Amino acid sequence: MHQARTTCPYCGVGCGVRADIEDGRLHGVEGDGDHPANYGRLCVKGSALAETLGSHGRLTRPRVDGVEVDWDTALDAVAERLQATRDTAGEGALAAYLSGQLLTEDYYVANKLFKGFLGTPHLDTNSRLCMASAVAAYKRALGADAVPCSYEDLEEAELVVLVGSNLAWNHPVLYQRLRTAKMRNPLMRVVVIDPRVTDTCEIADLYLGLRPGSDARLFNGLLAWMADKGRLDRLYLERHTQGVEAALAAAREDDAAVEAIAADCDLDPERLETFFYWFASQLHVVTLYSQGINQSSSGTDKCQAIINCHLAGGKIGLPGAGPFSITGQPNAMGGREVGGLANQLAAHMDYDSPGAIDRVTRFWATETLVPTLPEGPGHKAVELFEAIERGEVRALWVMATNPAVSLPDADRVRAALAKCPLVIVSECMADTDLLPYADIVLPASSWSEKDGTVTNSERRISRQRGLLPPPGEARHDWWIVCEVARRLGYGEAFAYEHPAEIFVEHARLSGFENDGNRIFDISALAELDREAYDALAPVQWPVTRAAPRGTTRLFEDGRFATADGLARLMPVRPRGPAQALGESRPLRLNTGRVRDQWHTMTRTARAPRLMNHRAEPFVEITPEDAATFGVGDQQLARLTGAGGEYRGRVRLTKGQRRGEVFVPMHWTDRFSGAARAGRLLAAHLDPISGQPETKHGAVALAALEVGWEATLLMASDDASGGEFEGRDDGAYWARIPLAHCQRWQLARGKPGEPRDWLAWVQRWLPTAPTLWCDDPAGGRLRAAGLEDGRLRWWLMVAPPAELPGLAWLDERFAESSRGQPLTADRRRRLLAGCDAGEADAGPLVCSCHQVGQKAIVEAIQAGDTSVEALGARLACGTQCGSCLPELKSLIEDTAGADPEEEDDHARAEQAPKAVHVA
Repeated sequence: MHQARTTCPYCGVGCGVRADIEDGRLHGVEGDGDHPANYGRLCVKGSALAETLGSHGRLTRPRVDGVEVDWDTALDAVAERLQATRDTAGEGALAAYLSGQLLTEDYYVANKLFKGFLGTPHLDTNSRLCMASAVAAYKRALGADAVPCSYEDLEEAELVVLVGSNLAWNHPVLYQRLRTAKMRNPLMRVVVIDPRVTDTCEIADLYLGLRPGSDARLFNGLLAWMADKGRLDRLYLERHTQGVEAALAAAREDDAAVEAIAADCDLDPERLETFFYWFASQLHVVTLYSQGINQSSSGTDKCQAIINCHLAGGKIGLPGAGPFSITGQPNAMGGREVGGLANQLAAHMDYDSPGAIDRVTRFWATETLVPTLPEGPGHKAVELFEAIERGEVRALWVMATNPAVSLPDADRVRAALAKCPLVIVSECMADTDLLPYADIVLPASSWSEKDGTVTNSERRISRQRGLLPPPGEARHDWWIVCEVARRLGYGEAFAYEHPAEIFVEHARLSGFENDGNRIFDISALAELDREAYDALAPVQWPVTRAAPRGTTRLFEDGRFATADGLARLMPVRPRGPAQALGESRPLRLNTGRVRDQWHTMTRTARAPRLMNHRAEPFVEITPEDAATFGVGDQQLARLTGAGGEYRGRVRLTKGQRRGEVFVPMHWTDRFSGAARAGRLLAAHLDPISGQPETKHGAVALAALEVGWEATLLMASDDASGGEFEGRDDGAYWARIPLAHCQRWQLARGKPGEPRDWLAWVQRWLPTAPTLWCDDPAGGRLRAAGLEDGRLRWWLMVAPPAELPGLAWLDERFAESSRGQPLTADRRRRLLAGCDAGEADAGPLVCSCHQVGQKAIVEAIQAGDTSVEALGARLACGTQCGSCLPELKSLIEDTAGADPEEEDDHARAEQAPKAVHVA
């Protein structure tokens, strides 16, 4: 067995991974203790990477018009159809939609082909959905898409402000790093600003549960307060910035009194002023912000309002200081480096940058080929699909993303895809929501196979190394693009034989005619040979002759990437959410991630233990609102929004604000019948960045009236939901992969409707029931089907609250898959679903060690009243740490908690209230 180093493919933290490989198989992973992004830590998703591999469910052969073909046939078809579209409808009829899941080398050649040689500007990326507003604000204020901070700054800061970021769930390793830093420095303060009380609040000294969408008003108020209290850094502003007076004037257009700001943000004035004082009093302040800020129709202005406050206080370019946008995807930044956004060219050059079009044209020119670059930007993501709907774009190549799920107004996107004459999809998985719309399907390599680089949230370039061969005939994305380019006649410009050659060209372009004004510069890496590229250690750009080992933080000299070197404070006029509430849709919708899942679950759902923490789509709501709308905890409910309906299970929480609901973004038609969050959202865009507003929907809530609920377990080779799968007729179903079988949660029918359960089972399931226990009066049934003594299915008609722990049943399916008939004793216990006396562990809390809530509560009641004691007894919380906030909450709730104690939302606000104003 040997160990190889690579990089995690999930969030933008960019953790280093060590992988154990033997006999061509990856046997396990662990955090790379030498990687400066994580120093050995991994979250539960990263720890489960080895469980997501294997050829099952993978695309392994190309398809053209639904027929499997060889690669030559598929590549010829792509080239011929792209060329035919270009000949008949022009360059502007071609488009590509890329992904932060691609490696930088994949991105580079795709951008070069489409913008450089096919001549279309319409190449955009799903980074538009998460990072575009942060990018636009950085460029507007600092002159470049240049995150000024490093993770080290979290350890150097005196105050860390988390805004619109559930760091504990969305970037767990970074959260643990901040948590550790706070434990080591008792003087550090953490402020969490978020409408929801999340697990991130566990380390908060102050929590501000503001009204959704009021962030810009809050930070405008902070800017005005700093000015009124004499807390602006006037010397820094005079030497290094411009625009402060206009920004202040805009901030004062609304009443700048603390009481007025607090009223607009729905906050306690004293607590708000505490935050203002803390921010103004400290020089070393880091503000971490993410999708809660970006995903708004005024996201660019919200980011700008944060940057304004840092510039006004001189809190940038210092250790422990700066406005720090945390990237959502593993290579969103790398994609932007090579021009992945529709308003970019390459190497951080834009269409309106002086001489940029000519410069890139000359760089990409060969002896016989001269590229023809577009003259201006192309369609941004949502606008791109609107152009497809209008028939202006007639050929679309999608790589490594799923716009049929992730975009707002998703059903309209699907209708546009259905009418597009040519849809090409590069994908690694065989069963995604996008594939039914594809005319040509190209099987791509995935993590552990792909070879190249990624760039994380702190500008750190790391190698993602190919450890295993792709399954079947799957190929790397860069190779696919280059083969198509060759067939289009551009082979001379795409004659790469290894990703190292692509990276070196990318590095050369970053330094080409770069006089220092383009801050993205990795030209010191342009001489790497293949061996040096393979051994490339993580490094932060810029990487130049002056900084050959990289650059930890930017703008330390106070000179910015603008023409005059001055940063810009910009006037911000706060705007509320574009989608208004009303009588028909009275609830504010918020969407986001859950702890153990990633994007549309094509990877994480392959690791069954990641499906247990939040197994079904859900709707989080306060108990008071639940009572108002007639829904109860764990009851099924439906949300109705701008573009359709969402169905999920109600979860009551006191950490939610009244009048608001939260739903996860992950579920697709592969995992549930009607749980795509994108159906609820209208396509309201930020006018500057083009980023859609996915944090501020408007919905109605009602109970989902059903006659019965059931849980069905099926052997994996029989894993069909029968009459449920693929249907969207008012019923409910959710598919939950277990280790050795597939679990289905089902609900349907009308209340009180009689049903002959046994007849229904025999008609629906692949084998007749062998064992059953029927209670027609109570509407209950337990049954199991065996074949040659081996378990094929197990069914319980009853609410899921009556389920036994499913681990015992899952193991019976494992025995059956190995050809082992059930023993007589286990057959007798089959309907009970457990051995006699076996305890149910309860809902999963710790995914790393599969520790349930009941076991944890019992340990607390036995005297283990600290997370350390629980870890020593049960191992929970001892690996990635993601469950630590939940463990602390269980300790508080179980170990002698006062029954009159305030709710979670109020408890999160138990911070010091004394305000010391100079």
